[in-house]
Amino acid sequence: MKAARISAPKKWEFVDIPAPKPQDGEALIKVDWISVCGSDIRLEFDKDLPEEDFPIAPGKPIHECAGTIVESRTPEYKAGQRVIVIPRQGAGAVEYTVQTPDRIIALPDWGSLDEWVMCQHTGTVLYSAKQWGNPAGKRIAVLGQGGIGLSFTMIAEKQGAAQVIGLDLHDYRLKKSLELGATDTINPSRENAAEAIKEITKGHGVDIVVDATGAPEGLETCIKMVNKEGMVISFSLVTPRAVSFSHGEWMSKNLTIRATVVAATNQPVKEIREIVALRDRGWIDPGKLKTHNWKWDRMQDAFEMYMKREDNVIKVALAVP
Repeated sequence: MKAARISAPKKWEFVDIPAPKPQDGEALIKVDWISVCGSDIRLEFDKDLPEEDFPIAPGKPIHECAGTIVESRTPEYKAGQRVIVIPRQGAGAVEYTVQTPDRIIALPDWGSLDEWVMCQHTGTVLYSAKQWGNPAGKRIAVLGQGGIGLSFTMIAEKQGAAQVIGLDLHDYRLKKSLELGATDTINPSRENAAEAIKEITKGHGVDIVVDATGAPEGLETCIKMVNKEGMVISFSLVTPRAVSFSHGEWMSKNLTIRATVVAATNQPVKEIREIVALRDRGWIDPGKLKTHNWKWDRMQDAFEMYMKREDNVIKVALAVP
């Protein structure tokens, strides 16, 4: 079968590898659609890795996948079912994958898989958003309005936040933010964010600030921006690993900082299942994040476009033949 792999810095190639075979308790899935995540860019594609790390293992780091079960050796699923699949080690850029039921999420029969695959992305955000408790009546700022930040924006608006303020350096993302539930937006390249927030909130400030930037300085910005006794939710996985922030300001404000990586929990697919159910009943639609549908032979183009923020990209779905 065909698989994609990163053969050198910022370089994708396609290779032939053996097709997997399911064992008892597993299902064989034909991968129909994959999607690019910001972490794929920062942690693998655009990361300064030593030469000996290449080529990266086939399929990595793609982890947003949807497809169809072609053979099942587990009673939980049957052939023909459409599913989201969470590949182990993030090796999802393959034609076929074998997974156990705990890594598979059944999908409804309606709608297209290129939109359902976006639920994986937003499901990881739902786990993080649960950490802010009941946001009704609170003011929330979300730094970064890519796919992750926009998912926070959608969820905060649905949960009744008094104000949802999206911040981003790209105006097209701020426009999308307003379409998906933000009450206000700020472009820090043109405005003083602190002064803009003060004006927008009529001096109240923000109770919760989310770091969805993927930038090393994101946490420090959140700490400076949030109110006393407030909460900072950190979603970002950043490089370099060492990130500095104002310890004194964190302490003097009595802030709560929550790291939120659902993949590090013992139930990494729970919130993805919940988002699928919520989309099925019309509460939220992560499919609105998708801006591009391409075939996976344009993997190189998709990653470069995403990395450079070209063509108003937010989320790219790639069809696997």
